[in-house]
Amino acid sequence: MSRHVNQTTRDDFYGRYPTFWSNLYGQEYALFTLHEIESEEAAHIRQVTYRVGRIFSKMAKLLRKLDEDTLLELGYPKETLPYLKIKTTEAESVISRVDLVKTKDTYKVLEINSDTPTFIKELFHINGEVCKELQRENPNNQEEERLGKSVKNAIFESYQDLGKKDFPNIVFTSHEENFEDKQTVLYLMDICKLPARYVPLHKLQIADGEALLDEEGSVIDVLYRQTFPIESLILDKDAETGASVGLQLLELVRLKKLAVVNPLSAFLLQSKAVQAVIWGLHEQKSDYFTEEEHQWVREYFLATYLEPSPFLASGTKYVEKPTFGREGDSVKIFAPTGEKVEEDPNNSYIDYVQVYQEYIDLPEVSFQINHEEKQGHMMIGTFLVNEQASAFGYRIGKQIIDNLSYFLPVGLKETKE
Repeated sequence: MSRHVNQTTRDDFYGRYPTFWSNLYGQEYALFTLHEIESEEAAHIRQVTYRVGRIFSKMAKLLRKLDEDTLLELGYPKETLPYLKIKTTEAESVISRVDLVKTKDTYKVLEINSDTPTFIKELFHINGEVCKELQRENPNNQEEERLGKSVKNAIFESYQDLGKKDFPNIVFTSHEENFEDKQTVLYLMDICKLPARYVPLHKLQIADGEALLDEEGSVIDVLYRQTFPIESLILDKDAETGASVGLQLLELVRLKKLAVVNPLSAFLLQSKAVQAVIWGLHEQKSDYFTEEEHQWVREYFLATYLEPSPFLASGTKYVEKPTFGREGDSVKIFAPTGEKVEEDPNNSYIDYVQVYQEYIDLPEVSFQINHEEKQGHMMIGTFLVNEQASAFGYRIGKQIIDNLSYFLPVGLKETKE
């Protein structure tokens, strides 16, 4: 399954990359080994990713036509309703990540993170460095360059929507104290090759209804917010005045006084309830999907509902997850009887609408850490860049993958010449 070369130690290797978080939460995060696959499997993963992306993208068009009551039932926070139907770029999301599980003969979608996906620098940059060191072909070769161009194009496409003529003032932002978030944003800023600046979130200022300003008081035209989710943004308040600065920022986007990337349309697909809509349309044999699309839903999607009753009626094991949860937080696994058998210890997202999804086992793999052999469950994180399949790689953890999981790089079995 994997290749490990001992000439270079893990610490020596990752020590070359001081702006990468090879350790997280006081433990090893990035493994210094490769999960090796055939090039045919890499092509299959990308084909599935593209098809799944097509289904989600098609759903966005339908979601924009829904009334407010239906959107609330799907878990969207009330504060976001005035902004859900704004579309500023051709792609619904510039960078999104689909989480897949490998089954006996295909792949199943657990969810999509279309708004603020993590795992970017790992797959687009570090994966290639590990492959180079361990002398294997990188299945994500050239994806970093494509990502940089896509970010650059998205910034200009978003800016055009404002109707301005001058060169934009481009700012990348994140919480400054979060090393992973900050370095992800700085990485994207670097590879897009544009004259842009990093300004941490706490230094941004809002002139209500007028403009977003940087720390020098200059008007920001494009804000790149890769790691700041909309459901967190709407809760953001000024520490001194109590003003709802997050909502003020969204209002600037609505007024076309600010462009944001990922665009607001990315948030529209973030709700896991979208998968319940997809499954419902499929069960109804809706003509909204073509015959081919119905086949994709049947093969790649898991049954998902807004209540557990279909699983209780059929005696099927299922998972409860919040519409806007992250990193496995608040996820619970139930036996066919409805008895809870496993849950994530965190409950940060219990106030959101819950969805109920068919349970699927994540495949078990063995891996080495601290020279010890361990067992873990494997999930595939696979990216869509401008709705085209891109870099992918693996996370290993518990059955409920959380933020204490490991990054397992991927390489092709063919030796690099």
